[in-house]
Amino acid sequence: MSIRYVEGTKQFILETAGTCYQMKVDGMGYLQHLYYGGKTGQSDMSYPFRTYDHGFSGNPYDMRNNRDYSLDSMAQEFTSFGVGDYRVTSFRASFADGSRCAEFRYVSHEIIEGKYEIPGLPSAYDNGETVHTLIITLKDLTVNAEVKLYYGVFEELDIITRAAAIVNAGTEPMWLRKASSMCLELPFGKWDMLHFHGRHCMERQPERVPLFHGVHTLSSGRGMSSHQHNPFVIICDRDANEDEGVCYGLMLMYSGNHKTEVERDQFDNVRIITGINDDRFRWELNSGDTFYTPEVILSCANGLTQLSHNYHRVIRNNVVRGDYKLKHRPVLINNWEATYFDITEEKVLSIAKKAKELGVEMFVLDDGWFKNRNDDNAGLGDWIPDTEKLPNGLDGLIEKINVLGLLFGLWIEPEMVSENSDLYRAHPDWAMTAPNRAPMMARNQLVLDLSRKEVHDYLFDTISNLLETYNINYIKWDFNRPISDVFSHSIPSSRQGEVQHRYYLSLYRLYDRLTRKFPNVLFEGCAGGGGRFDAGMLAYSPQIWCSDNTDPISRLTIQYGTSFGYPACTVGAHVSASPNHQTGRKTPVHTRGVVAMSGTFGYELDLTKLSEEDCAEIKEQIGRYKELEPIIHDGKLYRLSKMRDTSHYMAWQYVSADQSRAVLNIVVTNPLANSAPVHVKLKGLLPEAVYAVDGEFECRGAALMSGGYTFKRLTGDYPAKQLDIIRIK
Repeated sequence: MSIRYVEGTKQFILETAGTCYQMKVDGMGYLQHLYYGGKTGQSDMSYPFRTYDHGFSGNPYDMRNNRDYSLDSMAQEFTSFGVGDYRVTSFRASFADGSRCAEFRYVSHEIIEGKYEIPGLPSAYDNGETVHTLIITLKDLTVNAEVKLYYGVFEELDIITRAAAIVNAGTEPMWLRKASSMCLELPFGKWDMLHFHGRHCMERQPERVPLFHGVHTLSSGRGMSSHQHNPFVIICDRDANEDEGVCYGLMLMYSGNHKTEVERDQFDNVRIITGINDDRFRWELNSGDTFYTPEVILSCANGLTQLSHNYHRVIRNNVVRGDYKLKHRPVLINNWEATYFDITEEKVLSIAKKAKELGVEMFVLDDGWFKNRNDDNAGLGDWIPDTEKLPNGLDGLIEKINVLGLLFGLWIEPEMVSENSDLYRAHPDWAMTAPNRAPMMARNQLVLDLSRKEVHDYLFDTISNLLETYNINYIKWDFNRPISDVFSHSIPSSRQGEVQHRYYLSLYRLYDRLTRKFPNVLFEGCAGGGGRFDAGMLAYSPQIWCSDNTDPISRLTIQYGTSFGYPACTVGAHVSASPNHQTGRKTPVHTRGVVAMSGTFGYELDLTKLSEEDCAEIKEQIGRYKELEPIIHDGKLYRLSKMRDTSHYMAWQYVSADQSRAVLNIVVTNPLANSAPVHVKLKGLLPEAVYAVDGEFECRGAALMSGGYTFKRLTGDYPAKQLDIIRIK
């Protein structure tokens, strides 16, 4: 079994294929963290720990005569609060007697087969692998607060999931102020932090920094996981690289406000806390109530590449659900950058006809199809087709699209409302606005209070009606502003600190109801591009629009950063116009295709305005993508460019699951005069197998991985090359 409890030492040992996680209950009942890393041969990993008398680090009362024993220097699994551990904490609460202290000690545990679930929240699921669950119960006997720590061990996947449940086991109410999902301690070593910051149109920019003494905080308070700080962090050995070095990944499966705190303390211990952002958070727990935290997907690996492979595998197979989980995703054309709001049936059909000629499989009608929607100042919330733009109605347009042989997809932004809409005029209290205060506006729209049951039901009925009335195969679900003025007009003032989390509980339930009712519809998530690109959303939408920035050179870094945690099959990527609408940059259509193929492939431009040469290129691209999709979506990714490399190109490679075929990609980002040859070493091939290298020559895998490949000189404006490496049978 992957989970063992050693009675004599009160030790828990969790083992996956390549890692070991250890903790123990000490003599005082505190749950100490011992070790997380490579296999140790089942050794007791408490031996490296020595205790000392540290000045100004106090002692629990029952250890007051042993000054070596202090919570302030102890590695813990879930930290107590207000009782002598002064570092970042997992938990904060206030109690009926006015106190704000909690001291959690071990009560019991259970080990069960299979993977736990979290009521109301998405979580990774057992997909036929060997999975066991450990549940450890801790309790503060003074205030009768319980914490249940959940550990899901995916043995073959090198994945351990973490979550917590906080129970009010007393008779008086308590108020949660902070309820983190997990604490991970790294008591020894020198560490870097790799995180993924950004902004709208430049999401998930990788940044690697050494951990200084103090607290690093990465968070979002924007009502979504955000463009600014993705809820995925890597802590790695100072010398770690793509191929070696201890690397820990922590991916929070949550789409709302989140916070990760990484503290390097006075003794060089590192503590990582992650979970719901506690800013403005206050949750009332009455007697017998339970609060469940979001899940964290935790992994440890040797090298950044292996860590990425672990996450790609678990997201593809154990997070994403539904018919499109491992299915071919239709090559689509989206009309947004071709028409913006200026939609007419004639324009739409002309693009669709050309798309069909070139091999596109689905037409997606973007924003502007519903009444009173000629710009972004009106119409959100009503979702009634505009018969002036579409004189034959939405059903008439869809029928003509289907007659062409194309599937049909539709853009919606259901969580938003315009002041100039029938919905807002009928229900102004359904919008999130603070009392007696003019709200902050963004795109001249407001956020619907999804924490209200009547709003939830309205959206379920409205979206269900669209999907039942029209032959829609795909929904692009957008979310185009951050949440502010957080206030619900339906609950008392004492519970306003619950609104943002209640919003996401309702959103997840809405997604769950819709995806179960319409299992054949492909949902693509979007929040102004990648503002909600997280594992929580991927549990319902198997792909997410990676960024509103479709410029391929910008996308290289965006998709590079995204790749550390998320597989290509989740990345919405399109070929758009040149000059690009976001940057004004001109790039060849071939380069745009090479970059967009590292995702769920599609187009977003007016195909009727392209040259015959570009149309021929697109037709070839689509055929090639369909051929390569299984390798790109289901194979392994290898990043061949270094993060800190200031070179003039980016190179990456996909290798099929059976290692019979690889695709080598390169884009030159800054062509240089009289440059040195571009040379890369391939990865992931079978050493003894012989491969044909793009029709040039034949070579063993060992040679390509050790000796590498030298590209022919690539010149001009942003040239790209995509090479086939095929095993000779």
